[in-house]
Amino acid sequence: MPGKIAAALQQAATEVRHAAGDGHHLVIGPGQPALDEWAAAGLTLPDLAAMRRYRLGRITDQLAARGYDGIIVMDPMNIRYATDATNMQIWVMHNGARYAWVGADGYVILWDYYGCEFLAAHSEVVDEVRPAIGSTYFLAGPRHREQAERWSDEMLCVIRERAGITPRIAIDQCHHDGYSRLASAGVELGFGQEVMELARSIKGPDEILAMRCAVNACETTIDEMYAAMAPGMTERELWSMLHAGNIRRAGEWIETQIIASGQRTNPWMQEASSRVIEPGDIVAYDTDLVGAYGMMVDISRTWICGDGRGAGGGPTPQQREIHGLACEQLARNIELLTPGRTFRELTFDAWHPPVEDYRHYSCLYHGVGQCDEYPEIYFPEIWDEWGFDGALEPGMVLTVEAFVGSRQGGEGVKLENQVLVTPDGPELLTRGSLDLQRD
Repeated sequence: MPGKIAAALQQAATEVRHAAGDGHHLVIGPGQPALDEWAAAGLTLPDLAAMRRYRLGRITDQLAARGYDGIIVMDPMNIRYATDATNMQIWVMHNGARYAWVGADGYVILWDYYGCEFLAAHSEVVDEVRPAIGSTYFLAGPRHREQAERWSDEMLCVIRERAGITPRIAIDQCHHDGYSRLASAGVELGFGQEVMELARSIKGPDEILAMRCAVNACETTIDEMYAAMAPGMTERELWSMLHAGNIRRAGEWIETQIIASGQRTNPWMQEASSRVIEPGDIVAYDTDLVGAYGMMVDISRTWICGDGRGAGGGPTPQQREIHGLACEQLARNIELLTPGRTFRELTFDAWHPPVEDYRHYSCLYHGVGQCDEYPEIYFPEIWDEWGFDGALEPGMVLTVEAFVGSRQGGEGVKLENQVLVTPDGPELLTRGSLDLQRD
């Protein structure tokens, strides 16, 4: 354990020491069935300590490159990246009850929810843990300005101690009162989301190992979903299986509820409903899940439920047509993911069916790691409004998107795969079948 945390825990009650050690969920590990399934698949487990050190190094490199003395992170995804310590991840997305400091010198302080200091004891990159001061209205009520002042007073002490008298600090997000007090005290503030997105964009070797485990868990669960799918189920019943399989295999949460069947598949982005899936319906979904080790698996599949309505029980001609176009879009656009290719080139060189005839997804590609991440690659028609340039580098992971739905009506097909950019070109991480019907 880190020195200050270890010293504090030595003085703590037996049950607190247990909670920080043998009873900690990250210390207990993924468990079965995940470990057995990963071993059977020949996967190597990540070295989590090495992964934490790599991530901290990525942050300090970005701070140095931009001349920052440190960064304050309040986004729970960024806190996880910097510390590998979790606590009520979804809850703290809308309650500012956790935050962290990462200095350019690599010194890390985590402010955690009251009474939860033991939750970072497993992480050797965390040097100190302190109780957080939350200033959301839920936590502080009409005293929110008072609590924001307490927050900023303590943070200013840290900044002066760790960063000197003329500090330049990045911050990813902050409530207005606390942010403004830092600025009025003479702290030069920069855009911390840039620091963290760029740090997270290049995955280290152990992050890739962790992602491979998460992918296997997701695709194994998808196989279970397909085997169980039957006419008469509701969309929500089928969707619940993805949640259950993800949690059972050490996953964490699912960010959306995007599953649709039949006519609800076009246009895309319908959320799970109580609609009963009928024989021959297209069923399409987007996993959007945060899986094992906090790594995201963001893939889409489209199936025919039960016997198809086409000849011999297969897909109809229209279903085959739109599915074929979506498969072609994925295959052709995956091949473009080579090191050095620019985002502009991806935008204008990627293939998709004619937009005047078919609806498409909101983007062509996007980065993925702990969640949807930088960069987002848009369609050519909105380049002037939204496009930005950059270049692919080895270690980036992107998802390749395709949605095809006729503007004349009928069902739609959603497909998506996750791809690692390597020095030799694209490596498909998600290899599960794209077929509408499986044997």
